[in-house]
Amino acid sequence: MNVVEVGLKLDNEFNNYHNLLIKNGFINNFNCNTRDIYYTNKNFDNMTENEMKNNCIRIRIVNNNNLTIQNCKFNCQFNDVESIDKFLILKGYKKVFDTFKKDHHYISDLIDGTIQLQEIDNIGLLVYYDNPKYYYLTLEEQRRKLIDDLNLVGFNFKYTDLGLDKLRTLYYKEEKYSNNQNA
Repeated sequence: MNVVEVGLKLDNEFNNYHNLLIKNGFINNFNCNTRDIYYTNKNFDNMTENEMKNNCIRIRIVNNNNLTIQNCKFNCQFNDVESIDKFLILKGYKKVFDTFKKDHHYISDLIDGTIQLQEIDNIGLLVYYDNPKYYYLTLEEQRRKLIDDLNLVGFNFKYTDLGLDKLRTLYYKEEKYSNNQNA
C-alpha cells in the first residue's frame, strides 16, 4: 500500500490558518515542540524524501522531555542525546540534521484524518495531511482527494501545487518539492 501525504508550504502567518480551521469547525487537539536529530551513514544524493528519512536514525525529543529513537537497527538503550550522539558516531554515523518545529494538530467530523500545521525552523509554515480513507486509491487519486479536502475547509490549493520536502530542502539548502512527502 502506498500512502500519499501532502506537505504544502503556506504563505501567511500561523494564526491565519489556525483561525481558518477553528472557524470551519476544527478542534485543535494537540500541540507540541519537537526537536528531531537525524543521523545517517549514507549519501543522500538523488534520494527521495522518504528514502532519506528511511536511511536515517532519528532522535525525537517532544516538549524537551520525551525522548524516542526511531529507525535504529541496533541496541540504542540511552536516555540522553549526548550518549546517543557518541554511540552513533562510533558506529560510523554522522549527524546530518538538527531540526525544531512547533506542531499543531486539528480534527473535525468534516474530514477523516488530522490536519497538521507545522512551524519548522529554517523551512517555514507547512500544512501536512494524509487520510487513511484514501489509501486504497492510486497515488494521484489520493493526492487529488487530499487537496480537495484541504480546499473544502478553506485552503486554496491547485492540483499542480507541489509539496515541500523538508529533508531534501535542508540537505540541498534550497527548497525542493515533490507530489508526495511520504515517497
